[in-house]
Amino acid sequence: MNTQRTLFKGGTILTLDAKVPNLAVGDVLVQDGRIAAVGPALQAADAQVIDAAGHIVMPGLVDAHHHMWLGVMRRMMPNVDDLFAYIDVVAEQLGAHYRPLDMYLSTKLTAAASLDAGITTIIDACHSSRSPEHTDAALDALDTTGIRALHMVGAAMDKKASATHLPGDLQRLAHNWNNADSLVHVGLFGQLNLDWWKVARGLDMRILTEFIGDLAKLGPEFAKPRVLGTHNIFNHCTRVPQETWKLLADAGVNITVNPRSDALFGFDDETFAYQQAVDHGLTPALGIDLDTAFGSDMFGEMHALFGQQRSAMRYRRFRGEADAPAPISVEEVLKAATVNGARAAGLEDQIGTLTPGKQADIIMVRTNGIAVFPVTNAIGTIVQAVERADVDTVMVAGQLRKRNGQLLGMDLSKLNADVTASRDYLIEASGYRADLFGAAA
Repeated sequence: MNTQRTLFKGGTILTLDAKVPNLAVGDVLVQDGRIAAVGPALQAADAQVIDAAGHIVMPGLVDAHHHMWLGVMRRMMPNVDDLFAYIDVVAEQLGAHYRPLDMYLSTKLTAAASLDAGITTIIDACHSSRSPEHTDAALDALDTTGIRALHMVGAAMDKKASATHLPGDLQRLAHNWNNADSLVHVGLFGQLNLDWWKVARGLDMRILTEFIGDLAKLGPEFAKPRVLGTHNIFNHCTRVPQETWKLLADAGVNITVNPRSDALFGFDDETFAYQQAVDHGLTPALGIDLDTAFGSDMFGEMHALFGQQRSAMRYRRFRGEADAPAPISVEEVLKAATVNGARAAGLEDQIGTLTPGKQADIIMVRTNGIAVFPVTNAIGTIVQAVERADVDTVMVAGQLRKRNGQLLGMDLSKLNADVTASRDYLIEASGYRADLFGAAA
């Protein structure tokens, strides 16, 4: 039988699995798309060898919440702090003119940029599924890039859009994509529509809800048995009442937070959604959320989480709260960007750690950069020093997607031209005024 084997040789190994030791110098053997072994001085004479000396080898990052369809709107609204002004631009003005082509290009751009930054899995929160054709375009883009993704199909936000194809289209999508061999799966961006939830649950889909305490509440119907559970993903969860946190925790839902985006819009306060989730026994994951002000960079989210949690909890301590939570550790931050994200996506048994038998979603990070060396604490280096430019190699399910700092199999010049043309079309069709140097929202 022909086998494909790759050996990451002589690197610093971060497994994030308590049962698989980290190694100051060690190897990771990949065979047929899975991790075959982790240990010192592994022997694999017939394997492709990747010299990992001077690198940290670790699980791929998981972006647990990203509106990938906003890719062509990168930094269009860098200063926005009004949620409804944001929705007006991205949905009512520009989103209303999206063609399937624009959906494809935006999603492909976000996926490519994510792979480049060491993100191997994304939960794609698509609140712009305007038609089955738009959904197919997004899924094709994900499939083409080779990233692992959970694409959450949701109604478009603008008033011109129709959602008559939902939730009926979910059955077709589940049949086409939700199989064991696919890197791309489909779920429902269902908000609080229980009729849609029932359809998704019947298809064994995960269900995403964006939840801001100032704007939404859970009625008594959500406390009924089997309504909430591990199939649910709640994003943001800012300024949520304690009784609601208890309901979410008792049901074991998944929580995702977006440190930079939640701060941008002023969603959060010193109660801090990440900390609330932890205090209630949950395992919050990190998402990037949007490209209109940020981009595909989980290192930025880790920096923000570390700083924000410490700032908020120390403020509570200095204010006189004797039982204020302890400051966050770099280990907890890295788990939020890997293990917890895998759990949110329903993939905890497949990815998130370097565990023999799991899928080989692996990144290798250079440590010879002037901002990085010397490496005295490997986890601290990843969380506090490394940037996307330090990501040397990216592997998804055993397939190399980036090597020696370069994405593989992608014509970036063509992608640039196509994405720019898409943006220009949307601006012209909508009449939106974009100013290169202006005081952008």
